[in-house]
Amino acid sequence: MKWTDVREIAIELSEAHPEVDPQYVRFTDLHRWVTELEDFNDDPDHSSEKILEAIQMTWIDETS
Repeated sequence: MKWTDVREIAIELSEAHPEVDPQYVRFTDLHRWVTELEDFNDDPDHSSEKILEAIQMTWIDETS
C-alpha cells in the first residue's frame, strides 16, 4: 500500500483498530498506525496533512 491508497488504508485501520473513533485520532497517531500496517510499503516521509486528513475522513465514512 502507498499513501495514495486512501480507501484501502482506511479499511485496514478500521480492522486493526475497531475500538477507535477515527474522528478523534491525532495525525501523529494516524501516521504511525498507517506506517505500522503490514501491507504498507511507502516512504513514511511522503505523507502530508492533506493525505492524513483524507485517510481520516475515509475511515470515518467506513465506520458509519
